[in-house]
Amino acid sequence: MVHFSRRLVGAIKFSAVGWSLFSGLSKYFAMSKTADVIVVGAGAAGLAAAVELARAGVSVTILEARDRVGGRMFTQRDPVCQAPIEFGAEFIHGLPAEIWEPLQERNVKIEEVNGEPWCLQKELLSSCDFFSEVDDILKKMDDHSPDESFLSFLKRCCDPKNDPKKQEAYERALAYVTGFNAADPERVGVHWLVQEMRAEEQIEGDRAFRAANGYQDLLDIFCGELASAGAHVQTEIVVDSVRWSQGHAEIGAHRAGESQKFEAERVLVTIPLGVMKAAAGDEGAVRFDPALPRTKLDALTKLEMGKVIRVTLRFKNRFWDTIPGPGKERKTLSDMGFLFSDDEWLPTWWTTMPRKLPIITGWAPFRCAERLSGQSQSFVVERCLQTLSKLLNTSLNQMTPLLGAAYFHDWQNDPFSRGAYSYGAVGSDGAQEALGRPIESTLFFAGEATDTTGNNGTVHGAIASGRRAAKEILHGLH
Repeated sequence: MVHFSRRLVGAIKFSAVGWSLFSGLSKYFAMSKTADVIVVGAGAAGLAAAVELARAGVSVTILEARDRVGGRMFTQRDPVCQAPIEFGAEFIHGLPAEIWEPLQERNVKIEEVNGEPWCLQKELLSSCDFFSEVDDILKKMDDHSPDESFLSFLKRCCDPKNDPKKQEAYERALAYVTGFNAADPERVGVHWLVQEMRAEEQIEGDRAFRAANGYQDLLDIFCGELASAGAHVQTEIVVDSVRWSQGHAEIGAHRAGESQKFEAERVLVTIPLGVMKAAAGDEGAVRFDPALPRTKLDALTKLEMGKVIRVTLRFKNRFWDTIPGPGKERKTLSDMGFLFSDDEWLPTWWTTMPRKLPIITGWAPFRCAERLSGQSQSFVVERCLQTLSKLLNTSLNQMTPLLGAAYFHDWQNDPFSRGAYSYGAVGSDGAQEALGRPIESTLFFAGEATDTTGNNGTVHGAIASGRRAAKEILHGLH
């Protein structure tokens, strides 16, 4: 079971193909100041929408605050293992057409994630045997009853009453919802969770896959499509304001301290939920004039941005291959895929299985992320080594010299993301639709937080929302 690792969120360089395509695209259109449509944000939603619009003959300019495209898709390549390192989205969850079709059309190699799940229980490693009990608890959630937080539901439906087995299932279910959604169990709504589970069932979301070069493969495809369609891409443009009236918008922005202005008939806003919720004056925040309507502001209060810190460590060798597991057979951890624990810093870890590389990733959701966010890289790496040492019962003095590289990105303190990915709070029914609804055929909205199919927080949900917004724009043009 791979749910804990679902929609991870982060790297630094494009592949040679992607960067070459993007550079030519960016330079060629660097001076464009007007367009039929301006897209704010070059994440999955913005890129997908821009491709659809440009293919339909609409002039499109994408404005991106970072010096790269991809948003929370962010891939780096480890120079020693020559393997992709994801700072952001890593797994393809299930079989969503939005991702599988373009990858398969270009014969990109895709591998299914596998490996043995291990758990640390009472300070001892053991095979995980709690999945069915957790699933039984989750299946009791009902979106026909009044909405409530997951924690409230759990206390009401599944009080362990001093039963050790039920207590373990209770705690695992709580850890699952917190880890899987990077969510506050006192805030995340049962109705939203049920919709999410239904969406996963439709695409076999309990399975996970990786592309050969990570999400860089998908970004390379988007860059190629943008170049072919003639879309305009400008990076390092930080949008500050959108002044609009029906049929016209002026974008105020800055680049390297210099003010910039752009004009368009329509604007598609694809910035992350955390940035949409940012206070006026905060870096990355966008001011709308006139202000967004009350229905949209209300929707923002019902949606939350999950918190995650993920850290990928590359060692000189797979030292866990020789660590014995429990039992008389003394089986080692060489086939370990996931490692679950109740550690207060990084409770979940996974390897690169089925590829046996000396790389392992730690996952710190919600409160764990709050403890690590804002800390120095040295602090985070040291904390990771201490946790892994404890979980694998390996000497820290032996492990530390084996570390070759560490990779992480603090998405909470990134002004252009302000969190990992979205989830619905109690009473959020209809909030995603309200957030994504166009305003006077002039302002349009996309991004994973606006997805209405239960795929919030996923790359495929973001792509689908971008295509939905592109259709809305094209409908208004005809």
